[in-house]
Amino acid sequence: MIQNHTFRSIPFLFLFLFVGQYLWAGEGMWLPHLLKALNEKEMQSMGMKMKAEDIYSVNKGSLKDAIVHFGGGCTAEIISDQSLLLTNHHCGYGYIQSHSTVEKNLLKNGFWASDRKSELPCKGLTATLIVRIEDVTRDMLKGITVSMKDNQRRLIYDQNQNELIKKIAKESYQDVVIRAFYNGNQFFAFITETYKDVRLVGTPPESIGKFGADTDNWVWPRHTGDFSLFRIYAGKNNLPAEYSENNTPLKPRHFLPVSMSGVSEGDFTMVFGFPGRTNEYLTREGVRQITEVQNPVRIGIRDRVLKIMDKYMRADEKTKIQYSSFYASIANAWKKWIGESQGVKFTGALDKKQKADDEFLRKVNSNPAWSGYKNIISDLEDNYAKLEPLALAKDYYAEAYQRNTNLYGCYLRFKRLAEAYEGRGEEIYLKRRQEMTDQAEQLFKDVHISLEKEIIADVTRILIDGIKTELLLPYLRDQMKLYNGDCNKFSMELFDRSMFTSAEGIRKINSLPYAEWKKAVEADPVYKFYEELSYFLNYGIQPQAGLLEENIADLRRTHMAALMELFPERRFYPDANSTLRVTYGRVEGFRPRDGVWYQHQTYLDGVMEKYVPGDYEFDVHPRLLELYRAKDYGPYGEMGKMPLAFIGSNHTTGGNSGSPAIDAYGNLVGLNFDRVWEGTMSDINYDVSICRNIMVDTRYILFVIDKFAGAGHLVKEMKLVYPKKKNQRKNMNAMQKAS
Repeated sequence: MIQNHTFRSIPFLFLFLFVGQYLWAGEGMWLPHLLKALNEKEMQSMGMKMKAEDIYSVNKGSLKDAIVHFGGGCTAEIISDQSLLLTNHHCGYGYIQSHSTVEKNLLKNGFWASDRKSELPCKGLTATLIVRIEDVTRDMLKGITVSMKDNQRRLIYDQNQNELIKKIAKESYQDVVIRAFYNGNQFFAFITETYKDVRLVGTPPESIGKFGADTDNWVWPRHTGDFSLFRIYAGKNNLPAEYSENNTPLKPRHFLPVSMSGVSEGDFTMVFGFPGRTNEYLTREGVRQITEVQNPVRIGIRDRVLKIMDKYMRADEKTKIQYSSFYASIANAWKKWIGESQGVKFTGALDKKQKADDEFLRKVNSNPAWSGYKNIISDLEDNYAKLEPLALAKDYYAEAYQRNTNLYGCYLRFKRLAEAYEGRGEEIYLKRRQEMTDQAEQLFKDVHISLEKEIIADVTRILIDGIKTELLLPYLRDQMKLYNGDCNKFSMELFDRSMFTSAEGIRKINSLPYAEWKKAVEADPVYKFYEELSYFLNYGIQPQAGLLEENIADLRRTHMAALMELFPERRFYPDANSTLRVTYGRVEGFRPRDGVWYQHQTYLDGVMEKYVPGDYEFDVHPRLLELYRAKDYGPYGEMGKMPLAFIGSNHTTGGNSGSPAIDAYGNLVGLNFDRVWEGTMSDINYDVSICRNIMVDTRYILFVIDKFAGAGHLVKEMKLVYPKKKNQRKNMNAMQKAS
């Protein structure tokens, strides 16, 4: 008889995790409060000089107190006792863009605050710190039985979570976030503090912060100074507060000293941050469906969208400013999916997953007590096969009409306003309608209608050609009959006949009394199109897909528990879910293909080798050229060269952008910003042979701030250290004593 394999307590978890052999060095995204039991010895064997308590502690300031969830999507780190915040240029890009105009283009020219009064407020930007982490598995699983389906479990989880949040000890200014781990087999609560006054302090120009742009994205060797500086401000008593001129810089519990020693091949590195989403324990069929079915659709549609955007952006500087952030966001995932699929193929990942599935089944069949697990793999395959056409259709619609166009946002504004009237009454409706009207011009600040029309026309054509007839939106089929299959005409009239697609139209429709407003909204072609699409997705496709997705979730949860029961000698790390994690590895190059070896470090020389005057991706700022020609690197150079970036075997993903690369002593040596293209499959299949993360060398960051920007006052605010010199002196003293 198969027992309930859901974790009951943390000692039960250790039964599975603690006794095993080590994974590849570099693999894994580990919970920081469990490092002492699971990882400390291995980390120290790799060269780490700290203890686990130096990384995570609730009794004293530790590294975790310097790690910030930046805007809810990236990571940042505190690097001074005045809460100077370092993150990626691309993480701060939207906020830099919001302060940019054609006349004052911070994206193009950079920005450096000369004093605190010059630092720029960033509306809506938050900085969240983790206070502590607690195991709440027993409380979250109260009332859960092994036979319950995923949808039944969610209802009980919600009830348990609501009760738990009331009971967990916290201050009035703190929050509690509860997350599931190991596919719902374990739960942890994160007690957090969120600061809402975060200001832009400094950013290099795009020619540094985005050098190589989309051509070099996900690529090594890399020469991008992908960093920007912000600062956290607090209210009275150093507590979180809304923006106020009276706020002062947060006094942090800990900040990271900045290393001037650089890195060498084989050095220990640790990346600390908030990785977004991984699925490391998929079966072969789960990986195949992602890389051979869904990715090609996503890639194909985005490929066309990006080409249209690029055409308009190259022709007009205003359009380039408007779409820079949107383009970068779309291109990032597009290129990642390409590399992911290629990496899976190159490393034979599907064969490896098949071997793992076969090994699981052999283990199951070796013991009659595990017979309840024998159909997990085949049941997953069956559900994936049934889900495939539905998942494909969902991706087509999402990529064509939701993720890659501003038209969807035009619809959502009015949809939410209508819901406000129905759910919260006329007063709230009128208030929000007036806000929309007042912001009408601003809403279209970053929208180029001709560009948007071309996107909708082209993606409609791709969708119609690619989707199964029975899964084609009936309303779209009728529209194509009406327009004789002319996607350009369909798109043109969708925009031109809508009042949602211009500031003038918004003001006009929002001047109507509610009854007339409601009638006009419901008659609008954009509203009608998206309402039909939403209904078709929610009531046509999702009921079928949702049932299969729930089956897969149930099976994956059981599969995860079974893996940990059947293979107690192994360590299993939880998939990423935007919670605080530690990953560790070494500085090391790699061999991506036959005859090619990539070294671990790049230099400013590589920028000059790629330099293309006037090119928006590879132009070089005159000041940087001047410094390079004079070899004027200050104290930041190394043997006449300026180190720029390096790679390591740390297991990272989206959300780790802006994460600190920390040396063996707890100092900042680099700033994580990317992965190598060949290894982007690490979200579903980590392979130490080609999975590498890319980091900006801290010396290049300091060089740009000080020598390039002349903002040495910011460097003076930091604590610069030379850990290798200190270590060399210790070694020499030891040798002298020994002799």
